[in-house]
Amino acid sequence: MKTLLLTGFEPFLNFTLNPTMRIVEELDGRTIGGYKIVGKILTVDFNASGEQLLAHIRETDPDAVISLGLAGGRFKITPERIAINFKDGAPDNEGNKPVDEPIRAGGEPAYLSTLPVRAMVDRLLELGLPAEVSNTAGTYLCNNVMYEGLHYARTEKPEMPSGFIHIPASHALAIQHGNIPSWSHDDLKRGVEICIEELAEQ
Repeated sequence: MKTLLLTGFEPFLNFTLNPTMRIVEELDGRTIGGYKIVGKILTVDFNASGEQLLAHIRETDPDAVISLGLAGGRFKITPERIAINFKDGAPDNEGNKPVDEPIRAGGEPAYLSTLPVRAMVDRLLELGLPAEVSNTAGTYLCNNVMYEGLHYARTEKPEMPSGFIHIPASHALAIQHGNIPSWSHDDLKRGVEICIEELAEQ
């Protein structure tokens, strides 16, 4: 059976919950679309999260990698099209605040996702879940992890699809946070399951 490494993040900034954690924990060990899911949670740390992802890849030797991130304020599930070789933004959970720093010195300027992002969006819409392809993963930890996964795939394991999917806030987070759009936990998890099923069909 094939293996899919699925990652999420711990809470960060003023988001006291991160719905990706619960989704990853609940899908860990399940089989979806012929993939055995291995779920791992990454820290929100510019200096550590990329290496954590790579360590999980080396440990599990997955056939595919999907990383999840919270996009508080977005109201659709958004598979990311591209990761860029920059880290920048608000302080991470350790207080690191890089400015215009490369993720990998001398690395490729950008990598395109090797997930079937358009097919994922089409399937989500067909099944009644709002979705669109996103053309920016930002420059925070989500972009950082996406870039590292794609760099590894390009240089070490070209046959391994890799990429990133942003999800909206959960209702529980929206209640705590305030004025942000939200989805039910069940719909968020189902959206991730649909994306995995679509990857398996490609």
